[in-house]
Amino acid sequence: MATLDVNEIKKDFPILQSTKDGKRLVYLDSAATSQKPNQVIDAISDYYRTYNANIHRGIYHIAEEATEAYENSKRDVARFVGAESYEEIVYVRNTTEAINLVALSWGEKNIKEGDHILISEMEHHSNLVPWILLTKRKKAKLDYVKVGKDYRLDRQSLSEGLENNPKLLAITHSSNVLGTINDVKEITKEAHKHGTKVLVDGAQSVPHMPVDINDIGCEFYAFSGHKMLGPTGIGVLYGKREELENMPPIIGGGDMIRTVEFYSCTWNDIPWKFEAGTSNIEGGIGMTPAIQYLENLGMKKVFEHEAALTKYAIDELSKISSVETFGPGIDREDHAGVVSFNIKGVHPHDVASIFDNYNVAIRAGHHCAMPLVTQLLGQSAVARMSFYIYNDENDIDKAVEAINEVKRIFKVK
Repeated sequence: MATLDVNEIKKDFPILQSTKDGKRLVYLDSAATSQKPNQVIDAISDYYRTYNANIHRGIYHIAEEATEAYENSKRDVARFVGAESYEEIVYVRNTTEAINLVALSWGEKNIKEGDHILISEMEHHSNLVPWILLTKRKKAKLDYVKVGKDYRLDRQSLSEGLENNPKLLAITHSSNVLGTINDVKEITKEAHKHGTKVLVDGAQSVPHMPVDINDIGCEFYAFSGHKMLGPTGIGVLYGKREELENMPPIIGGGDMIRTVEFYSCTWNDIPWKFEAGTSNIEGGIGMTPAIQYLENLGMKKVFEHEAALTKYAIDELSKISSVETFGPGIDREDHAGVVSFNIKGVHPHDVASIFDNYNVAIRAGHHCAMPLVTQLLGQSAVARMSFYIYNDENDIDKAVEAINEVKRIFKVK
């Protein structure tokens, strides 16, 4: 099944060489954050060691070198996701800030009392809470696309939601709990028929599959660097040029201005009018080697590798009594490398704790998708394994060992 040489890939990740009580680290929590290869770590260290300077200001050589590296990283990001121009790439801290930027800038300007915003029931809090806050401020209405029993979007519910002609549809590309991959290109096409603009939460898609934003056609697309081998504290908001140009800045200060007088000011061009103050320079610089690493592997191969792992994991878990999984089946290519599960009668936090005894790192909780987990799945929490380029079948076998140990300890049949 191997589409990637995982043994060679693991060598690039120093943390994966670590052990605990003689057991190697098995990292199955990449949906929360990915590990970082030497290439990213070295690029950040090299910046601090050899050309640390602020960007867009100094005319001395290391300042110019830092500025060039930072701006070139935006060009790399634009190419990687199929944006037409790096000027459509706004650097923020993370996906959450990217979505909030749209809500606070585009939303405040365009949403009026009585308007509708449409989101789905499978959204991460990052693509839910900003719209709750905005609709409350604006006395607008927040509508939901239902999730069906097959853990996929209910297309009838989507059609009904679009009949209200919402100003915005905010939708996840891939669920961080279910692993469901939504056909955002087709969804965007349907939304545009109703004059609805589209924001896509791509936090769980850009790191794991080929993404072409221009082909998708959405107005906004958000994702994070730390989930795609890059540093923490750097995220991306893609916005169509005409949208960004018409949006007001929401944070004022240095670097986002063109002119300032005592009682007035004018804004810089996009994307810089949204990037006030000193940027996360190391974060931007770290994005380049992260993207290069993924491009060298090939995103199609990355997706195929994770799809094979997901199938293997679901097959193995299906053999274990008292284990319940949550997510679409594996008969179609709409299941990302995430497997959420529970062991009947055992709290997921206890499951994760026993996994840690095996030095197997998984996540347990509501995964910042509380309405989905508690109301739709009917669970207080779920355990989650999530895969990436450095995982293989041996890692899943270790997880299965840990599950059997959980069952033994809690006397689960």
